[in-house]
Amino acid sequence: MDRPYPQTRDTHPEQSGSQQEMTMFKSVLFPVDGSRESREAAVVVADLVKTYHAKLTILSVVEPPEEGQPPSASNSPEAIANLLKSAQEVFAQQGIEAEAIERQGKAAFTICDVADELDMDLIVMGSRGTGLTDEGAAESVTNLTINLSPCAVLVVP
Repeated sequence: MDRPYPQTRDTHPEQSGSQQEMTMFKSVLFPVDGSRESREAAVVVADLVKTYHAKLTILSVVEPPEEGQPPSASNSPEAIANLLKSAQEVFAQQGIEAEAIERQGKAAFTICDVADELDMDLIVMGSRGTGLTDEGAAESVTNLTINLSPCAVLVVP
């Protein structure tokens, strides 16, 4: 049976077999928000980073509070620092070094901006995090990220 698609992306024709596959994702961006889906996606991220020997960057995006409103407990500087530290520790237990970045802004736009700025090969995120917008799933952080991303996006259900 003919295969309509190649099994590996031929980015380095001088390499062969498994070496070629290992270069597919050199860098992975993992936005975290503390949700169950984000924690479950961490397993997939760890597997990808180990398989492709990729550089891992963990990102937390803090959406600024509405004018005149205090920051929520989940968006406090302490909560974000703890979230990033906890995520780094999860990966460190598996022998994976991860850079942690905190940015402020609208989640999907900021995720895509960071991916572009750092020239990421892949964004991995959960399918339903804390970022459902008032418009619902069609305007979720995940859907907006897929539509705006400068690189591949893997959504973990």
